[in-house]
Amino acid sequence: MRNAFLLMLAFLAYSLTTSAQVMADEQPDLPEFSLNQAQLQGQMYWLASDYLAGRRTGSPGNEIAAEYIASQLRGFGYEPINGDSYFQDVPMVSIKGPTRASLKIDKTAYEHGEDLLIMRGPALGNTKAKVVYAGYGWVDEENDHDDYANLDVEGKIVVTRPGIPGEPGQSGIFKGVRSKAEIAAERGAVAVFEFYQLPFPWSAFKGYFGGDRLSLAGDDDEGSPIPYGFLNINETTIGNITTAIKPLKGEVMSGGMDQTPVNSRNIGGILRGSDPELADEYMIMTAHMDHVGVGEQGGGAYTEQDSIFNGSRDNAFGTIALLSAARCFAEKTPRRSIIILAVTGEELGLLGSQYYANNPLVPLDQTVYNFNVDGAGYNDVNAISTFGGGRTGVEAEVQAAADLFDFKIYNNPAPEQGLYDRSDNVSFAQKGIPAITFTEGFDDFDDDIMQYYHQVTDNPNSIDYEYLRKFCVAYTYAARLIADRDERPFWIEGDKYEEAGLELYNR
Repeated sequence: MRNAFLLMLAFLAYSLTTSAQVMADEQPDLPEFSLNQAQLQGQMYWLASDYLAGRRTGSPGNEIAAEYIASQLRGFGYEPINGDSYFQDVPMVSIKGPTRASLKIDKTAYEHGEDLLIMRGPALGNTKAKVVYAGYGWVDEENDHDDYANLDVEGKIVVTRPGIPGEPGQSGIFKGVRSKAEIAAERGAVAVFEFYQLPFPWSAFKGYFGGDRLSLAGDDDEGSPIPYGFLNINETTIGNITTAIKPLKGEVMSGGMDQTPVNSRNIGGILRGSDPELADEYMIMTAHMDHVGVGEQGGGAYTEQDSIFNGSRDNAFGTIALLSAARCFAEKTPRRSIIILAVTGEELGLLGSQYYANNPLVPLDQTVYNFNVDGAGYNDVNAISTFGGGRTGVEAEVQAAADLFDFKIYNNPAPEQGLYDRSDNVSFAQKGIPAITFTEGFDDFDDDIMQYYHQVTDNPNSIDYEYLRKFCVAYTYAARLIADRDERPFWIEGDKYEEAGLELYNR
């Protein structure tokens, strides 16, 4: 009996040793497994320091962060992305909000800064006009959509649904910002306003866009021909307006929108792939390095004692993960070539990634995947999340990375927030490039998220640094596995961006 017991112990010891060896074999000698927590913590205390003052696009703090990221890429040995430069200039304009504006519909008056937000438009004295509802207020001849086809808006105030057909979320909102006023003005309207129906607080939206606003130069640099903005009213009032048999009486007034040129920069480097047969295919890895600034710029609560929106989770966290991957790939190069791109202007409308996608420095048809890292924060340090999970066929790679730390995976959390269309991945997806965002572990926009999301409390002292290290390891490892695949990832059949991908890659 004693011999049998000793034999069982010996077998158990052998089994444990063998299991440990298998685990070691599953984690090859890769630099990401040696990422140093203290070094990552040091990067956080710099990128999210008070000295950088919230890294608002166009600010000195944003430029300091840009120079830091470029210096890291240079030190890692990456080739400059833009000739001999690690920078891509992103020309913008700053648009000041009106000092005073108002809208009256029937007997109800709305004041700018309260339930009315005017974002574009010239000065307009008190103008009385009928109010008409125009659906989305959108015209798309290619898809045979015209909300004005049987509608007379000459000399009238137009109200519309938010966004554009099929895109009621943030990406549709920004397309509307760029085009709805022109569409309405061409048909003779004197002003146009969208109902506010996004799934995040009006106060936050108003805070971000109610003051000075940035836009890409060329989108708004000639101004808007008529006042344009958003109206925050309840569903009953919306129903009364949209179902009115006769046009309602209205009156609108707005101040002018002064504009000033602003320059900001994307930062990027290129690492040539190790496999000659795949090196002409590029995976672009992105993170936004900007945040929302200080005081009223931030759109959230602040005090005299703390008015800096440091942006530790959003998105120093992701920027550090991006730089970690860049360093590890320089030490052991993946098969495909890598573009590391830290983008500006995400918080103000995905401006940096949109500009790059429209002005690529590597041909888009050679860019086979976008692996973005961004996030609102975490409420589960035993998990990671994805925006776009299940859409591009990289589930096995993401799962393998999660398994390193027994992380749960929350695919597409908080669907009501439309997060896939609110991060930089969508700028590439719209061009047809398969894209996913790898983000911190959260399953809902709960109190644990909202106490930090775009708040002054999101500072370096609040970060779980062991989780940051694990997250950086997992992000880098997942990216490596994707870059080393034999076949390119692609959209699943029927995805809304599949057609764009088929066209881009001539498939």
